[in-house]
Amino acid sequence: MSHLLFLIPVALLLGGLGLLGFLWALKNNQFEDLDGAANRILTDDEDQPL
Repeated sequence: MSHLLFLIPVALLLGGLGLLGFLWALKNNQFEDLDGAANRILTDDEDQPL
């Protein structure tokens, strides 16, 4: 029982940190271009003449 007095606040703190990190990512537009990185790997820029 005494372990729960330690584990419950730690779990709530970690959950709050995860929520704050997610809200920070939303605020800074980290999820704006989800397909850009996936499509960027498919383009071959080395074939263009100098």
